[in-house]
Amino acid sequence: MIEFEIYFDGGSLGNPGHGYGSFAIVQGGQELLLEKLDYAHLGNQVTNNQAEYMTLIHGLEKLLQLRAGKEAETIAVVRGDSLLVINQIAGKWKVKNEGLRPLHRRAADLVNRFGRHELVWHDRSNSVRVLGH
Repeated sequence: MIEFEIYFDGGSLGNPGHGYGSFAIVQGGQELLLEKLDYAHLGNQVTNNQAEYMTLIHGLEKLLQLRAGKEAETIAVVRGDSLLVINQIAGKWKVKNEGLRPLHRRAADLVNRFGRHELVWHDRSNSVRVLGH
């Protein structure tokens, strides 16, 4: 099994407004990929929570592409500063917002494609350190 970390953070200018986000894929302490997303990727009428989910979905899809055929041998450690996203995907919190339900289903489906996964909440300062915002 090979471990990869996905750091993600998303937000919205206006809430709802122009979505933005970024994610990094790290393996063995080395950054493999850092991608920044803007409203062209996330939309211009999204909430902060929707942008968080959409950014994570992009990161999970990219890791699945990188590990195509080796998903079962992959440990995906998801790290983010959104308590809502981390706890909803972990099944600790209910998804009450109708607009988040399809995003939650998609993210949960993607994370479950890996051999193992971990969901880790971290302080915002860790997102800033890795992602730059």
